[in-house]
Amino acid sequence: MSDTRNPPVAEIVNSALEHTIPVAHRMGVHAEEVRPGYAAATVPAEGNGNHFGVMYAGVLFTVGEILGGAIAVASFDTAKFYPLVKDLRIAFRRPATTAVRAEATLTEAEIERVSAEAEANGKADFTLRAVLTDVDGVVVAETEGLYQLRAHA
Repeated sequence: MSDTRNPPVAEIVNSALEHTIPVAHRMGVHAEEVRPGYAAATVPAEGNGNHFGVMYAGVLFTVGEILGGAIAVASFDTAKFYPLVKDLRIAFRRPATTAVRAEATLTEAEIERVSAEAEANGKADFTLRAVLTDVDGVVVAETEGLYQLRAHA
């Protein structure tokens, strides 16, 4: 049972996806686990195929990209800062024919660096790498995103 006064971060991220990125929500992108320095999300294969029967590239891009926002919500002070993506590159490794799980991590040292820099300058960049795997653990894609933590105006 979850505490409704302090819902798990994954619930917060899923609610944000539904209301602020409805296309990702419609794809079925779902934050599974989100905590400081770690984020994992999944997306089903059903409804996300392309013209030759594998997961559409844009769906893979989306499940990898949203990890930057998810990890920022768990790792940084969202009352002061919000995340944005500045650049994201994806390398497609294998066709995805099943559900996909994307995972990314930030070290405690990197979280501390970004927090201090954002406090001092009103913004700070960070790089986040994600690995996307199918249900058998096969790597189907990898992303590298440049994100920015920016102070609220």
